[in-house]
Amino acid sequence: MIENLNDLDADIVFIKNIDNVVPDRLKDTTVRYKQVLAGLLVQLRERTFNYLNLLDSGHYTHDQLVEIIQFLQRNLCTRYDDTKLLEDAELAVYLRHKLNRPIRVCGMVRNQGEPGGGPFWTYNQDGSYSLQILESSQIDLSDPAKKALFEQGTHFNPVDLVCSLTDYQGAHFNLPDFVDEQTGFISEKSKGGKVLKALERPGLWNGAMSDWNTVFVEVPLLTFNPVKTVNDLLRPEHQPA
Repeated sequence: MIENLNDLDADIVFIKNIDNVVPDRLKDTTVRYKQVLAGLLVQLRERTFNYLNLLDSGHYTHDQLVEIIQFLQRNLCTRYDDTKLLEDAELAVYLRHKLNRPIRVCGMVRNQGEPGGGPFWTYNQDGSYSLQILESSQIDLSDPAKKALFEQGTHFNPVDLVCSLTDYQGAHFNLPDFVDEQTGFISEKSKGGKVLKALERPGLWNGAMSDWNTVFVEVPLLTFNPVKTVNDLLRPEHQPA
């Protein structure tokens, strides 16, 4: 799926699950929060581009580098404890590396027990911390401690993303460069009444977007109306007004 997204000639892309069906009477709320997510993405991207141009110019002060670190930590939710050990030139290289990547703003709803993944803090191979969407199949639920943490999650991933695919110079990112190939996972499927195990490549919104800059935003539960089985059509939100 990441290859399909990479083939799009687009600057900003909205991604939503095809089974999240919203009746006409609820579309106004859904559209409004799509605009909210997109507006935040544009704001974050504008600041990111400005900082990248500043770093490219070479005319920056130490205080400006500290400002960029704070932006990474507070706005893009990326932390690296050892930044304080870096000289300014090294710090500028690190900041440019962290800023120059695709950005996504992900809507999250309150967890109501739906099957699927959710928002998590993760520890990355380079020693940094960042936000990731993880599926239940990526977590060892046979470990009681990990299972408890997963079940205590307050929010759920409805797949409501707004993505920026171009860099600060207007070039399209090569999205496969930002995939974590180590995040493939084993899932269970069924066919003909038999349970089968499948080895899956990194999913679109988890491993395939692992190295994107990611921000989570709470959106109303009203924007999440899944129809995974015919019985879901009996839910109140799918009834006539």
